[in-house]
Amino acid sequence: MVDNGILGGICTTHAPQLWTLPESEDPAVVARVRTSNQEIGRKLKSMKPDVCFVIANDHADQFLLHCNASFIFHIGKIAEGNFAGRSYTYKIASNDSLNLLRYMQNNNFDPAFTSNAKIDYAFGIPLDFTGISDIPLIPIFVNAYVPPQPSMERCVAFGRVLANGISSLGLRAVVVCSGGLSHYPGTERYADPGPDTEFDKSLMKVISREGLGYLLSLNEEKLEQTGNIELRCWGVAGGMIGDRIPDQTNFEPTWHHNYGTVSWTKQKKKTHFSPHYPPIHPERIVLAETLHTLTKNEKERKKYLLDPMGYVDSINFLNEEEKTALVELDQSKMIKLGLHPFISHSFIRVLERSGILKPEVPSKS
Repeated sequence: MVDNGILGGICTTHAPQLWTLPESEDPAVVARVRTSNQEIGRKLKSMKPDVCFVIANDHADQFLLHCNASFIFHIGKIAEGNFAGRSYTYKIASNDSLNLLRYMQNNNFDPAFTSNAKIDYAFGIPLDFTGISDIPLIPIFVNAYVPPQPSMERCVAFGRVLANGISSLGLRAVVVCSGGLSHYPGTERYADPGPDTEFDKSLMKVISREGLGYLLSLNEEKLEQTGNIELRCWGVAGGMIGDRIPDQTNFEPTWHHNYGTVSWTKQKKKTHFSPHYPPIHPERIVLAETLHTLTKNEKERKKYLLDPMGYVDSINFLNEEEKTALVELDQSKMIKLGLHPFISHSFIRVLERSGILKPEVPSKS
C-alpha cells in the first residue's frame, strides 16, 4: 500500500438544500446522499490520514470585491462558519498548510492564503455528510464564480503539484471536495429549464470508466453552458488523486441542482510499471549497436549469415547470454534482456523481406 501521499477521496455536492430541506426537496434523495457519503467517510477515516484537504469554492461572498485569487490556502488555527442556523468550527493543520504553501511557491504556483476567512456550506455540508470533522483540515478555496477563473488545465496542474508536495512532506492525506453538478444559481435558468441533466449523466458515465482526467476536455465555455463552473474544484481533486478509476459513483438529479458523487476508498497499491518500449539500458548498448549495424549494413549482415557464431564471437563485450540470443535471433530472449523491441524487430523484418526468414504467421486460436 501507499505509505504517504493521497490515500483516497470524495468529490460530491454542497447544495444548500441538503441542509435547509425546503418542501421542494425530496427527503429520500437527501437521505440517500447522506447515507452514501457517511459510508464513504467511514472508509476514508479508516485509512488513518494525518490530514484532510477540503476543496470547495467561495460563493462570491468573501472573495469578490476586495481580493480574489484562483486558489487560496487557509493557514489559520481554526476555520469557522455558520449557515442556516448552524455554526461549526474545525481545526486546521496550520503548520502543514503553511509548509505546503511554501512548496507551491517553490514550484511555480503562488496561491493566496488566509488566516481568518470563514468557510460556508460548500465546506460544511460535505464534512457533515461524510462525518470527517475530527481530522485536522486544510481548506482550499477555488475561484469558480468571479472571472477570470482558473482554467481546468490550471486546476489539474495545481492539484498535481500539491499532491507532490504532500508526498514530499511525508503526509498521509484524504481529499473531500465539493462542487456541482449542473446548476445556475442566481440566474433565470436556475429553475427553468434547470440543470443540464443529459450532460451530467454523460459526464458521470465517463468519469466512472476513466476517472477525472476527462475534466481536462472542459473549457470555460463548456463549463458555463452546462452549469458546471464549480467542477474546477473537482479538477484540483483530480490532479491530486491522479488517474485512479473511482471505486464508486452516484448520480441524483433534482429540479434545481444535480447531485453527483465520486469516491476513491480503496488505497492505491504500489505497482511496478514495465513499459513495452524501455529506455536504452547502458549494459545492452553493444548488443543494440550490433543489431542496428546488421539491420543497416548489408556487408556486415552477409558476414553474420555466413557464420553467426563466429560473427558474434568477434564482437567485444558481448556476454554469453547476449551471444546466444543473437545467434538464435530469439526476440523474446532479447526483450527479457531489456533490449528495446524495435531493434531486434527491425533486423528480423529485414531478414524476412530478404527471404532468409519465413514471416511469422499469427495463430488463429
